[in-house]
Amino acid sequence: MYIIGDASITVEDVVLVARERERVKLSQTAIERIAASRVYVEKILESKTPTYGITTGFGELSKINIGPEDREVLQRNLILSHCTGVGEYFSEEIARAAILLRINSLSMGYSGIRVETVQKLVELLNKDIYPAIPCKGSVGASGDLAPLSHIAAVLLGEGQVIKEGKAVLAMPVLREAGFEPIKLAAKEGLALINGTQMMTAVAALVCYDAKNLMKISDIAAAMSLETLRGSLKAFDPRIAEVRPHKGQADSAKNILTITADSEIIESHADCEKVQDAYSLRCISQVHGASKDALRRTLEAVNVEMNAVTDNPIVMADTGEIISGGNFHGQPIALVMDYLKVAISELGNISERRINRLVDHTLSELPAFMTAYPGVNSGYMIPQYTAAALVSENKVLAHPASVDSIPTSANQEDHVSMGTIAARQAREILENVRNVLAIEIMIALQGLDFLKPLKPGKALQAVHAYLRTLVAHLEEDRILSPDILAIYNTIVDGSLISAAEQSAGESLLH
Repeated sequence: MYIIGDASITVEDVVLVARERERVKLSQTAIERIAASRVYVEKILESKTPTYGITTGFGELSKINIGPEDREVLQRNLILSHCTGVGEYFSEEIARAAILLRINSLSMGYSGIRVETVQKLVELLNKDIYPAIPCKGSVGASGDLAPLSHIAAVLLGEGQVIKEGKAVLAMPVLREAGFEPIKLAAKEGLALINGTQMMTAVAALVCYDAKNLMKISDIAAAMSLETLRGSLKAFDPRIAEVRPHKGQADSAKNILTITADSEIIESHADCEKVQDAYSLRCISQVHGASKDALRRTLEAVNVEMNAVTDNPIVMADTGEIISGGNFHGQPIALVMDYLKVAISELGNISERRINRLVDHTLSELPAFMTAYPGVNSGYMIPQYTAAALVSENKVLAHPASVDSIPTSANQEDHVSMGTIAARQAREILENVRNVLAIEIMIALQGLDFLKPLKPGKALQAVHAYLRTLVAHLEEDRILSPDILAIYNTIVDGSLISAAEQSAGESLLH
């Protein structure tokens, strides 16, 4: 049982609840904070003081006062009118992550929502009810209004949920699960949808996966370095000491760990080659910069996961309600754009290594890694696939945050597009997973050609493991299943486990 409200949420906590379906519970302290903030909202409702989102309309309509008889209708209409998302639905894990993060934000006691309403969000998670949330339609300011509204609608018995892979009406599923819909009180609709939890949910899961991707990129690079008979001199720890970026040092250490005790590298220790190409010699500098970018991104994501992004904010201790802009997604938009570029670069340099692997004039191995070139194309076309993916990433890496389109009759005249940035980062990561799978697949073949010489112990374990899934390419065959098999080992972490267990130590991300 994961307790919400007593400690800061981490990316690992998000994964626990989102992917492993850990059950959640509000702490007693969180319940008390939420209840205290609601008391003050009730006091506002008894007064005649116009207060945004409580006794007024929203956005440009905030100039319109709402009477007591219409306040419940106002909250319901807010949710229904904001359910305007389009496109494919967010995955179940992203939906669960967003609900978790919204609960966490509300648990801090600054949103004026009722305890029983927050408990309904808890119930969604614990009963595995998965709202159907279209992935497009948020501009990332005033919060993730459309996607969060699709979650809130389910609390009302409205909207759709995903059941057996299809979007269906929510009410029958709720009834079957014993979930009783609620009616929202004043301020609650705004509290449910005015926040950055959708973009932050995507960002948190991307960051978690990117940490593993950084390790995979070092493993793939080490395989190519061995296959291409590159030098380890560029990974001398002293090089990183005089340019002390942490990521560079981490990657250099990883390469040395993965290639330790390599017969292949020992065999050409005294060759005449002075320097390797940049895609080999600068592995630690390029990979390391991406790792440092991830580290900085995580700093912002960790803050946002544990922040109050509502508006207005209820200060129960001082008896104030403050209207501000914490719903603006700029902090996430900027770092996700940064991470997009950082992940893209892992794909860019990987594709350059792939090109060297298949070019016999550079690899000094059979053309396109086939023993019978001409009648066989070997691994010629996987390089095309990698090239297509990295080219697509160059388009996706264009910063979403530099764009802004005014909304709500120019009341909301600057927006972040943070949700777009987060979604693009997810797509780029998927592309790079496939690029690295291609590099690993081709490097495997290259290591076969270098037998009886053996690579480092960690790579021997990786090679042995992957050869149980992907056979040596004797003659042309359909290669997409091979790429997918290696991709799956990247996603499930088994490829990293094989390397780390053999190396006897964990790789640094």
